[in-house]
Amino acid sequence: MLRYRESLGLLPVVRVRSARRLRPRPGPASTDDPAGQGDPARQGDPARQGDPAGHGDTVRHRQFTQADIDAVAHGLAIEQRYDISPAALAFGLRVLADPAARAAVADLGRRIGRIRPLPVMAMDFEKERALRLLANPPGGDHPLE
Repeated sequence: MLRYRESLGLLPVVRVRSARRLRPRPGPASTDDPAGQGDPARQGDPARQGDPAGHGDTVRHRQFTQADIDAVAHGLAIEQRYDISPAALAFGLRVLADPAARAAVADLGRRIGRIRPLPVMAMDFEKERALRLLANPPGGDHPLE
C-alpha cells in the first residue's frame, strides 16, 4: 500500500541518508565472464548484479520520521472523512499545486454549473457593495433627505 501511495505522490519526499558503498570482493576474473557474474559469491548479492565494475550501488532504505507518519495518517483521515480513494486525494493535491490543472477543473465546474462564471461573481460583488453603500451612507446622513 505504501508503494501505491508513493506512486500517487501521497507520501513525503524521500530523504536519503548517506549509505556506505559496497567494496568489490577480490576473486578470479576470467575472460569469459569479465563482470564476475559466474562467481558464486557475487550471484547472491543483488547490489552487485548488473554492475560490471563491481563497485556496488548505494543502499537506500526509506526512513520515516514521526512527521512523515503523521502526514500519511492525515491523508488517510481525509480519505475516510470524505469517503474518497487515494487516487482522488492525489488528484485534489495536483489541482491545488498545478495551475493548469486548476484552470481546467475550474473551467469544467463553470461549464457544468457547479461554479458560477467569473463575470457573474464580479457583478454580484459590485451589486452587494452598492447596496451596502446605499444602506449605510458616510456621515450618517441619508442621501435622499
